[in-house]
Amino acid sequence: MFERLGVIQFRGTIRERSVEPYLRILRTLRDRPSVKGLLLDIASGGGESIASMDFYLAVKRLDAVKPVIASIGSMGASGAYMAALGARKIYAYPESAVGSIGVVMPHLAVQDLLRRIGISVELLHEGRHKDAFQGLRPLQDEERAKLQAVLHEDYELFVNLVATARKKPVDEIRNLATGEFWTGKRARDLGLVDELGDRELALEALAQATGVPAHRAVRFSPPQRFLQRVLSGSMDSVAPSVLGRLRESVEDSVLDPFGWYR
Repeated sequence: MFERLGVIQFRGTIRERSVEPYLRILRTLRDRPSVKGLLLDIASGGGESIASMDFYLAVKRLDAVKPVIASIGSMGASGAYMAALGARKIYAYPESAVGSIGVVMPHLAVQDLLRRIGISVELLHEGRHKDAFQGLRPLQDEERAKLQAVLHEDYELFVNLVATARKKPVDEIRNLATGEFWTGKRARDLGLVDELGDRELALEALAQATGVPAHRAVRFSPPQRFLQRVLSGSMDSVAPSVLGRLRESVEDSVLDPFGWYR
């Protein structure tokens, strides 16, 4: 059997639809005996809370079967840092932006803006607070307090996860969990990453951990994305795909205010 090392490269925002193809790859690699270990090459500012947790769990479950080493590129912040915590060792460049341990939930209230440009929105609803998260009106004090409590619960989960993964006291991590990020060098001094180095050094460490030479590394990638298909000449159903992307962009920026993010 020809033994190999796997490499997965993730870039961009962590969302359910962007992460799902990588989750499938990670699940597949658990049952592929020819792949003896994985390098997770990640550069991201984070993203959706649940998607980040899914990413972390998939990495951690693979690492329970075979070694996973994470290499943080320009940025491994928030949900991306969480994903990297699933690996048994984390590398970062000295200049990488690492950390941003925290949770944020944007709430847009566009009611006054719509009124100024002559747009009237009538939102019919049942349930006293059902209209609170539609991005039209400001939150009431009660609604704001409830959301803050939800965010605090998610924040504490994140803090405890980091503390467990990095084998640090919870209070020590909570002091670092201010939402700010550090350089890779400072993150190493704080115990948030293990080693400084580029992807090649991380791959060499994986080779040593598995006994498989680094030159036997193979990249595993999801199917081509929409823009790649267009540029490669596959123009089938372009118009529906464009409309779908536009709809997703609107949902992400305006119509999904109830999502909270790492």
